[in-house]
Amino acid sequence: MQFKRRTYTCGELREKNIGEKVILNGWVSTRRDLGGVIFIDLRDRYGITQIVFEPNHNQESHNTAKELRGEYVISVEGIVEKRSEETINPSLATGTVDLMVEKLLILNKAQTPPFLIQDKIDTNEETRLKYRFLDLRRPELQKNLLLRHKMYQTVRDYFDENNFVEIETPMLMKSTPEGARDYLVPSRLHKGKFYALPQSPQTYKQLLMVSGFDKYYQIVKCFRDEDLRADRQPEFTQIDVEMSFVKQEDVFNVVEGLMKKTFKNIWNKELETPLPRLTYAEAMEKYGSDKPDLRFDLEMVILNDVFAKSEFRVFKDQIADNGIITGLKIPGCGNYTRNQLDVLTDFVKKQGAGGLIWMRVREEGLEAPVAKFFSEEEKQNLVKSLNTQTGDLIFILTGKKLKILSIMGALRLEMARRLNLIKEDTPPSLIWVTDFPLLEWDEETDRYYAMHHPFTSPRDEDLELLETSPGETRAKAYDLVLNGNEIAGGSIRIHDSSVQSKMFKALGITKEEADLKFGFLLNALKYGAPPHGGIAFGFDRMVMLFTGSQSIREVIAFPKTSSAISLMDDSPSPVSEEQLNELHIKIKK
Repeated sequence: MQFKRRTYTCGELREKNIGEKVILNGWVSTRRDLGGVIFIDLRDRYGITQIVFEPNHNQESHNTAKELRGEYVISVEGIVEKRSEETINPSLATGTVDLMVEKLLILNKAQTPPFLIQDKIDTNEETRLKYRFLDLRRPELQKNLLLRHKMYQTVRDYFDENNFVEIETPMLMKSTPEGARDYLVPSRLHKGKFYALPQSPQTYKQLLMVSGFDKYYQIVKCFRDEDLRADRQPEFTQIDVEMSFVKQEDVFNVVEGLMKKTFKNIWNKELETPLPRLTYAEAMEKYGSDKPDLRFDLEMVILNDVFAKSEFRVFKDQIADNGIITGLKIPGCGNYTRNQLDVLTDFVKKQGAGGLIWMRVREEGLEAPVAKFFSEEEKQNLVKSLNTQTGDLIFILTGKKLKILSIMGALRLEMARRLNLIKEDTPPSLIWVTDFPLLEWDEETDRYYAMHHPFTSPRDEDLELLETSPGETRAKAYDLVLNGNEIAGGSIRIHDSSVQSKMFKALGITKEEADLKFGFLLNALKYGAPPHGGIAFGFDRMVMLFTGSQSIREVIAFPKTSSAISLMDDSPSPVSEEQLNELHIKIKK
C-alpha cells in the first residue's frame, strides 16, 4: 500500500459520513485488543477517531495491526460505520462512528515515550521540557497554542481594521542599559563592539512616530537577561503599539476596543467599557498592589486618622516617623483559632512585617491582646472605619508606607485563597491603573530611576516638581491589569527636548551620557517630533490568563526553564575556539 493523503482529519467524521470510504493519517493514541478485534484511538491535532481491525473484515490489516504500539504513525483506509447505541462515546466529537479498516500502512514506528501523551500527566516539568516535541502532542498544550494563534489573528485583524501599520524593527540594536540587563551579541566585523537584543522596540517605535507613521503596531520578540519566574522568560512576545497626536484617553479607547474584541473572540464574553480606573495611590492604599485583583472585595483602609492621638507606642512611633497604619476586615472569620492566627502572623513576617495585630469582633466588643491599649473612642472609630459586624476578624499592620501596604496586599490575596473567594465562574476583572510615580529612588545607588523608562512624560501639573521634588512627580503612565496580573503598560512620551533634559537631570544622566546612550533618538526629536504615546502588551502572559494556565511555559512552544536553559536542545552551550577567535573573544577561566 502506497501512502495516500488523508481525506479527513481525525476530528471530522460524523454520522453524515457513514458508508463513505475515507483515509485517515495520525498517531496511535491507545490500543485495545478485545478477543481478536483490535481497537485503536487514532489522534491528530484535530481530534480522535476510533478505528477497528476485524479479522473477518480484513485479515491482512488485522495481522499488521498486531504490531501497533503507542505513537506509531499510521495511514488507514476504510469504511465509516455507525456505532451501536451502547458503544457511543459522548465525550468524543467523533464518538458516534468507527472506521472499519481495510488497509493499514505503518508510516513510522516509535519508541515508548517517557510519559503518556495525554492531559493531566504526573510527570515533572523538566522531563516534559526535555521531550517538548512529545509534550506538544498532548491535547491541552495543542489547545493552548491554537488559542494563542487565534489571539494573534484577533490582534492583527483589529489593528488592521483601525488603520494601524505593522512594521518590523531590528533585532540587533544599540545597547542602552537603563532597564533590565541586555543580551549582548558580539560583532565579528567590528572588533570589540557589540549589538544588543532589544528589551523592547521603545526607541524604534518613537522614531517611527517622528517618521510620520502615526499608527504603528507589531507582534515582536523581546529579550531581557533577568532572573526568571512563572510568568517570565528570557525571550518573550509583546504586542507593541504607538500612536501620534494622541492623549491618554485615545490610547485607552484603542486598547479597550482590542480587549472587547479579544474577550468576545476568545472567551465569548461581553466586556463593558469604559473600564474602571484606579490611580496608583488608590490601588496601593485599598489593595496593597499596583496590579490589584478585584474579583473579590476585601478592601484595605488607612487608619492613621483613627489612631492619630493614640498612646499605643507602636502606632505613635510610626505616625511620628511618617509611617502608615493599614487595616483589613475579613468577614465572618472571628472564630479563627490562635493557631490559625499564628500561621498568618508567620506569613506576614516572611513578607518582612514585624508582626500582625489581629482583633476578633465580638458582641461585647473587640477581643485581642492589644485591645487594652486602645481608648473606647479609638475602638468605636476602628469598627466604624472598617464597617465591621459581629463575627468579623480585623488585621492591622504598621510601618513604612509602600512596604506595609504591599505586605497587607499579600495577606489580602492569601485570605482570598484560603476562603476560596475566586470561583471558576467568577467574572474576570480588567482595570486601568494610572498616575504612577515618574521616578523611584534606589537606596543602593543613591539615585532616581525611571519607573517605566526615561522617555515617559510627567503630568503637566507636576512638571515643576521634576526639579524641586522629583519623587513626588506623577507620570502619564498606565497599566492594564487582568485578574491581578499586569498584561500591558505604557505612557505618553516626552516629545519636547527641554522636558527631556529635565528628566535626564533628575535621573542623574549627563548630556554626554545621554548622547552616548540615546543620541540617535534625541537627534530625531529635534526634527519635528509629534506628541505621541503607546502601550505594550505582555502577549505570553495574556495567553496564559486566557487559557487558565499557571505558567507562561504552558503557552510557549519551546520555552526555557526558570534558569534560562533549553533542556531539549541543551542551550546555552559551549562554542568552538575558532568561533570565539572570529569574534575576538577570550573566555576568562
